[in-house]
Amino acid sequence: MSADLVFTGGQVFTPGGTASAVAVEGELISAVGHDEVRALIGPKTEVVDLAGRLLLPGFQDAHVHAVFGGVELGECDLTGTTDPAEYQRRIRRYAEAHPEREWITGGGWSMESFPGGTPTRQLLDALVPDRPVYLVNRDHHGAWANTRALELAGLTADSPDPADGRIEREADGTPSGTLQEGATVLVARLVPPSTPEQRLAGLLRAQRLLHSLGITGWQDAILGEFNGQADPSDTYLAAAEAGTLTARVNGALWWDRSRGAEQIPELVERRARLRAGRFRADSVKIMQDGITENFTAAMTSPYLDSCGCATANSGLSFVDPQALLGYVTALDALDFQVHFHALGDRAVREALDAVEAARRANGWRDTRHHLAHLQVVHPQDVPRFRALGAVANIQPLWAAHEPQMDELTIPFLGGDSASWQYPFGDLLRAGATLACGSDWPVSSPDPLQGIHVAVNRRGHGEERPVFLPGQRLDLATALTAYTAGSAHVNHHDRTGTIRVGALADLAVLDRDPFAGPPEQIGATGVARTYVGGEQVWAAP
Repeated sequence: MSADLVFTGGQVFTPGGTASAVAVEGELISAVGHDEVRALIGPKTEVVDLAGRLLLPGFQDAHVHAVFGGVELGECDLTGTTDPAEYQRRIRRYAEAHPEREWITGGGWSMESFPGGTPTRQLLDALVPDRPVYLVNRDHHGAWANTRALELAGLTADSPDPADGRIEREADGTPSGTLQEGATVLVARLVPPSTPEQRLAGLLRAQRLLHSLGITGWQDAILGEFNGQADPSDTYLAAAEAGTLTARVNGALWWDRSRGAEQIPELVERRARLRAGRFRADSVKIMQDGITENFTAAMTSPYLDSCGCATANSGLSFVDPQALLGYVTALDALDFQVHFHALGDRAVREALDAVEAARRANGWRDTRHHLAHLQVVHPQDVPRFRALGAVANIQPLWAAHEPQMDELTIPFLGGDSASWQYPFGDLLRAGATLACGSDWPVSSPDPLQGIHVAVNRRGHGEERPVFLPGQRLDLATALTAYTAGSAHVNHHDRTGTIRVGALADLAVLDRDPFAGPPEQIGATGVARTYVGGEQVWAAP
């Protein structure tokens, strides 16, 4: 029988072997080999000449916020620059173009753009004095608000900080305009929610972008209300039922850290309801800590001050570590995967302790718990990933010298902690399973840019020093983490590798990155993307 689709004349990234041709029948890969595959070409077969380019499994993002990112693309977009003057131009232009908007919302600004990482309300007041402005930063752990927004929220010098956040203040205690972590909710709760139509448009906008980058599936890391954003769960369900969701998506149901185990029956009900087409929600997201730049990542040693002296602050554990043991054990017993946000080394340890408690209570279950971000991992905890079957879900794009790292992180972590950052090589050598994600819209969703940093430990085209070079990965390992590793985390077991019987979720690169120097990996692009044998994107 002839195939529906044949790729030939290039290189194929396969597990443990080499190939130059692949055949697809329906949605499945039917043959992998060399010239013999051409025998499956018939009069109706579509033939794709790879012309020396690389065919690989579709990338999968193990930690992304697709709906949030897609909606933000339609708002005041501050991404792609760190110039405060450019931020001001964009904000003014957006406000003038949208006089009908009750609130000016959007985001993507970088902490490195402002002294201490904290922009002021006065900057926004000069641009939009008459309407509230609320702009999240690029890592979505902080927000920038103008005076009008702070007034509507009732925030004054007498307003206390919430337990899980901080209001940045002027000398007299007046809120300065920057809100950290849980303090963002004080203003975000007032922002008019996006409409179902806006969220669906955002999802489809994001899907087009992700497909253009060779991404065929992902795990959405927050299905729930967060930071002023509406729950995207029904958006995914509507797209899946309508057949417009072409990607394969597993969602992580948001764990409300203000509540306890009483929410678990609700999560069970939501998991059962949120299942259609290529969408399901079998994971639970627990955010255990914050980020290093605002000193909320949970650390085993205290942060330093600007003089290099130890402070009394070692970050926040958003969920009580002892309670976390029981929560994760209960979720594991119900076959939920737990998707941890664990950025500081204390949060990593607390998450691993919870996985260990679940393994001890429930035995070894195929729940594939994973820890995302892993900025700082104590060396004593590196071997525990393999021992517990906990997947290291890494965001490789962050493992490079940049102003946010060099000015807002390293000086305040200190020597040991700073040297334990993003230990990809150590985790690999210890036998951990690696998966990759972008955390978009926090950072670029382009897997090839992340892979470039994983291999080179600096950004494409950057001349900065290599960041902790002993933690570099080789190209094949990085590609595997972004394909088979993320497919494993996403429970997409019939994807992630090119083999007979697998689903034909594939990406054609515009070159073979193995054929050039590692420094040029980031110049690679995507020519075509397929999901289940159907082309979902082609370069113009």
